[in-house]
Amino acid sequence: MRADRLLNLLLLLQNRGKMSSRQLAELLEVSERTIVRDIEALSAAGIPVYAERGSRGGWVLADSYRTNLTGMRPEEIVSLLLTNHNELLKDLGIQGDFQAAYQKLLAAAPAPIRQDAEMIRERLHIDGAGWHASEEAFPWLSAVQEAVWTQRKQRIRYRKEDDVTERIIHPLGLIAKRNVWYVAAEQEPDRELRTFRISRLEEASLLEETFVRPDGFDLAAYWEQSTARFKSELPRYLARIRTNETGLSQLRRERFIKVLHTEGPDNQGQILAEIDLQTLDWACGVILRNGRDVEVLEPQELRERVKSEAQAILTLYEH
Repeated sequence: MRADRLLNLLLLLQNRGKMSSRQLAELLEVSERTIVRDIEALSAAGIPVYAERGSRGGWVLADSYRTNLTGMRPEEIVSLLLTNHNELLKDLGIQGDFQAAYQKLLAAAPAPIRQDAEMIRERLHIDGAGWHASEEAFPWLSAVQEAVWTQRKQRIRYRKEDDVTERIIHPLGLIAKRNVWYVAAEQEPDRELRTFRISRLEEASLLEETFVRPDGFDLAAYWEQSTARFKSELPRYLARIRTNETGLSQLRRERFIKVLHTEGPDNQGQILAEIDLQTLDWACGVILRNGRDVEVLEPQELRERVKSEAQAILTLYEH
């Protein structure tokens, strides 16, 4: 809406000072011609915006003018500045709304706080993405989000391994774990409480019928209990190994591995450790990745599997 854009333009000029038409157009995602028309509209409304000519010119808001919005403490301004980098806001389609709200709140702050916020913005950049970007897509996230907000039933087609099933659910809340989205929902007909991974949805259609949320449902408590239950049901594969400081450090960085107990090091730097590797196949891969730094002592089947794979690798490179 144009009114929102005019307010955002005004706040940008107030918070950042002189800005060119190009800078404003990029931030507000409109053309430079639209920016000029908006500036004219602000001037017609009595807001003192004027142009500075020259190669370093731009649009400037008179120093005497400030919008009248509620202020915030410096710590709150800084926390909002950091939150703005959250990729989850982008997933939910509200990063632009957050930026607009941030500009309104910053406009209410005294000049020293605005200067501090600008200093942090110039000196701190947060890249929330991992080095190995997730390939998960969430094409149905907005549909599930709407069902959660409006408390309407939803028909979904859900993929689990190679099987796709159709279900009717009552979406109770969205959960984000790092960059992976889940929905906690009751499933018809027995209203069993389940967790569905959004990226596995093949389809999600909103139904007209609404549902009643269960009394006292606490989304955070449910997720904590669900996570604890999931961890307790993970498979276990215990192994006893001989390693060194390098190998032990590498094992501690591995995903899905727990170092349960260690002994040593002895005078030769050797460490005995008991570790949980979840499955035989995963255990074999982990041991091979760590090469000469890790030796399996028990169980025998893991020793034999590692030996067999190592021999196969050696044969491959001898030809």
